[in-house]
Amino acid sequence: MTLKTTPLNSAHRAAGAKMVDFGGWDMPVNYGSQIEEHHAVRTDVGMFDVSHMCVVDLEGDDARPFLRGLLANNVDKLQVPGKALYSCMLNEQGFVIDDLIVYFFAENWFRLVVNAGTAHKDIAWIDAQIAARGSAVKLTERRDGEGAMALIAVQGPNARAKVWQVLPGARAATEPLKPFNAAIVKDTAFGEVMVARTGYTGEDGFEIAFPAGAADAMWNALMAAGVKPAGLGARDTLRLEAGMNLYGQDMDETVNPLDAGLAWTIDLVSERDFPGKAALLAMGQNAKFVGLILRDKGGVLRAHQRVLGAGEGVGEITSGTFSPSMQLAIALARVPMDVEVGDTVHVEIRDKKLAASVVKLPFVRNGKILAA
Repeated sequence: MTLKTTPLNSAHRAAGAKMVDFGGWDMPVNYGSQIEEHHAVRTDVGMFDVSHMCVVDLEGDDARPFLRGLLANNVDKLQVPGKALYSCMLNEQGFVIDDLIVYFFAENWFRLVVNAGTAHKDIAWIDAQIAARGSAVKLTERRDGEGAMALIAVQGPNARAKVWQVLPGARAATEPLKPFNAAIVKDTAFGEVMVARTGYTGEDGFEIAFPAGAADAMWNALMAAGVKPAGLGARDTLRLEAGMNLYGQDMDETVNPLDAGLAWTIDLVSERDFPGKAALLAMGQNAKFVGLILRDKGGVLRAHQRVLGAGEGVGEITSGTFSPSMQLAIALARVPMDVEVGDTVHVEIRDKKLAASVVKLPFVRNGKILAA
């Protein structure tokens, strides 16, 4: 099978990246030291190629009504141009098709950024919803062809300052941005650029979407400004420390989003309907999504390990790693409803049952350790 490539594939190889198959994409796992890349983002600045993710524009006079009935979160929260919203998109059974970000730029223009591995089924689902409702909304996938876009996430306490070095003309529009807001900046050296104060690391920074043809130039300019390239390895430890879900691991089309700690991304209060709402209300929440810190020595926390509480219920780790920031083994886990923050549980690791503390997420945010 031929792996798909982003517009930055040759740049990664030139930088000596170790490349891996990531869901059918040829992606960099690190550029030498995953640990150094992790710490660069926590203490200074790093950047990730996230061009495998898919930008989807929805345009037309009925864009807002369409999205109001498509997404589990309520796009009516988006009233100021540039405002972004995190949401799940559910199937009729109430399970997660994908988690995504929707940006509002005008009443006739909303932009979605969806996950790489789910983009094909996401677009098929949205197309089916357009057809079922007879909507006139126009869907444009910005991955291939003339309108293709590249995506680079620049993250860390010095991320914004470094981006302004490379995009000085974007500073006026982007310096006032609060988290989860974006601006469109025209006529930069790299074409029209979307700069969003979003990210997947628990640190401040920008995610930048721009014409794919300018990908190498943008990447090289950021490197010249002192931004360290970082790969999938650091991206995973950073997002796990930040308590952020990964689709396909912490939730998918078999998981109730309320059991994945995603209740905050779902609006069940307003009267509007959306796919999966009735099923979700019928299911309710049946598990808690928590953080675990391993206290006993002799193991590493990994996905699918069983978690045993004081009662008879059994939970499961969904993501686990060794935290470079905390120097401890940590995990995200789905556990029975009677498990509380502060409890001690036991994780089955091979033939051992090792003690772990239940903590509130996130573990780390903005360079500070919040769980110990």
